[in-house]
Parts: sequence; C-alpha cells; structure tokens
Amino acid sequence: MLTSCLAGLGAAALFAAGAQAPPIQNPGAPGQGSRAITAEESVDMSRSSHTAADVRFLQHMIVHHAQAVEMNALIEGRTDNAVLHLLGERIARSQDSEMTFMRRWLEERGQSVEDAGLHAGHGGHAGHDHRAGHTGRSGHQEGHSDHGDHAGHAPDRPAMDPDDVPLMPGMLSPNQMRALAAAEGRRFDRLWLEGMIHHHQGALDMVEALLAAPGNGEDPQLSEFLTHVTADQAAEILRMETMLSALESPGEEEEEADRP
Repeated sequence: MLTSCLAGLGAAALFAAGAQAPPIQNPGAPGQGSRAITAEESVDMSRSSHTAADVRFLQHMIVHHAQAVEMNALIEGRTDNAVLHLLGERIARSQDSEMTFMRRWLEERGQSVEDAGLHAGHGGHAGHDHRAGHTGRSGHQEGHSDHGDHAGHAPDRPAMDPDDVPLMPGMLSPNQMRALAAAEGRRFDRLWLEGMIHHHQGALDMVEALLAAPGNGEDPQLSEFLTHVTADQAAEILRMETMLSALESPGEEEEEADRP
C-alpha cells in the first residue's frame, strides 16, 4: 500500500513538473491582438513606471480623439463622397478603439480619465507654444493665439472671440466646428479633409512633445501605443492630402461653368 502511494505521489510530482504554466497575455495596441509574454517580461512590465506627463498626455489625447469622432459624425447627410464616408468610418473605429485603450490604461494605474484643469485653462502640452500658429489652406488658424489683450498691445486691437480658440493645439475651434457643420458637398469635403489633416498632425505633435522629455513614454504598453498612433495617423495624413489634391483640381462641372 505504501509503495503504491509513493508511486502515485511521484507520478503526480513528475506531471506537475512537466506541466506548462498557462501563457500570460499582454493586450496589444489598438487594432492589434494580444501576445503571449514570459513571466520575466510580466515582472518587468509590472515594475515599469509612468510619469505625470504620460498621464496628462492620455487625458488630453482622449479629448482630442473625441473631437475627431464628432467630425466623423458630421459626414452623414452632408456629402455623397463615398470615399470620404469610408475613410470617416475607418477613422471613427480607430479613434474609438484608441480611446478605449487610453481609458483602460489610466484606470489600471489608478489615474483619472479626465484632466480637471484642461477646460479651465485650455491646458496644453509641454513643448507647444500656445501663442504660435499659422493659417492652413482653408484659412483655419492652427494652434492657439493670445487669449485676449495684454499690456503693451495697441489699444485698438480687437478682442479675440473665445470661440476662435481651440481647446488645445491640433483641435478645431468651436467656430471651425460650426463652419464644418454648416457646409455641404464639395465645400464640406474640403473643410473636413483640411480639418482632419490638421487634427492628425496635432496628435503627431503631441506624441513628439511627450517624447522630447527623458523618462516619458517608457511604459511598455504606452510605448507600443505611441508607435501605433504615429504610424497610423501619418499614413492617413498622406491619404487625405492625396484626396484633398484631387478635390482641389477643377472638376468637369467647374470647367463647364468657366467656359464662355
């Protein structure tokens, strides 16, 4: 009997030693599947740290992405451009997926999904000069401008309409969003493409500003996300610039109208 029990225990020990532990799954970047990682990699990831700038970046990027989703919602009923419809659907899915990832990342680290000071002071990101800006092809102001008048300015300088100031660099101002909502047809297509190119470039600028300071973006999941955003949005900018160039070429109807 004793011999039989010892034999059974030995077999169980051999089975336990030979049994393989279940794989550890690490969630991938938005649009990518999970991947199996080793126990050592899991320990290293658990020890990784994040910075206050990482948290602020994601809090702001969630707001930035939300406006892109709003822009995509405006496509329906304002244009018959089938290519623009398809592009808008793709961007909306991508932005929704990325927002889900960003919220989860923040929550898993005990961080708030919202930056309480963002709306109060039009909070920005390190590395951005909120007063610097330039005018795009549509005349849209890109970047922040001075908030109101300051000492030393000419007394006859008109006060800036707060609705002309975007919440953060790379976003459209409230007035620009209203102009987009009021447009139709080819004008809507042009404003949407110009606005979304500006919007995507803003996201790339935010990533660049974050990584400009040492220590930021070193969390493995965040690093993978930043790589995904950079590649995805840069590719979409090139596609939208091609669409915009084609749109700005004179069409048959315009050529006909120009004939005497």
